[in-house]
Amino acid sequence: MITMKDIIREGDPILREVASEVDLPPSEENKETLEEMLQYLKNSQDEQICDRYNLRPGVGLAAPQIGLSKRMLAVHFTDFNEKLYSYGLFNPRIVSHSVEKAYLTSGEGCLSVDREVPGYVPRYARVTIKATDLEGNEVKLRLRDFAAIVFQHEIDHLNGVMFYDHIDPDNPFKEPENAKPLDH
Repeated sequence: MITMKDIIREGDPILREVASEVDLPPSEENKETLEEMLQYLKNSQDEQICDRYNLRPGVGLAAPQIGLSKRMLAVHFTDFNEKLYSYGLFNPRIVSHSVEKAYLTSGEGCLSVDREVPGYVPRYARVTIKATDLEGNEVKLRLRDFAAIVFQHEIDHLNGVMFYDHIDPDNPFKEPENAKPLDH
């Protein structure tokens, strides 16, 4: 079971590496790891398990955050319309995106970052992602708003990018151009 002690924190060089593609079909070991990553997210959102194991609640986790430089990510959350997104994905990539941007008015957080980093993180308002799921199926996801933001945050981890890299250092709360604010 993955716990907070398994989560790599900012400053570790692996978080700045571009992760390697996963050979497909994925090995049993890679599938098990990805299933464990997804289970961490589910556990972290269950109040009793969260308290018992001192987990920080999360909606997404990328393999570099547990010390593996592989293109794997897990997400588990419901969006504003109560639609559940629960995926373990291999080699996810953004194949198209909107011109319009969006950002969370509350800012973003990260399991690998133990401090508050205030500021707006501009992201694409809509993205289309292609990946391979845990069953080995090719999936194509059209995402918008909060869902698009979560997936972009995790894909950034696979490219060695941290969410705060997107915050304007001179004016963290400057409204990004052509961007809609989202409350979550």
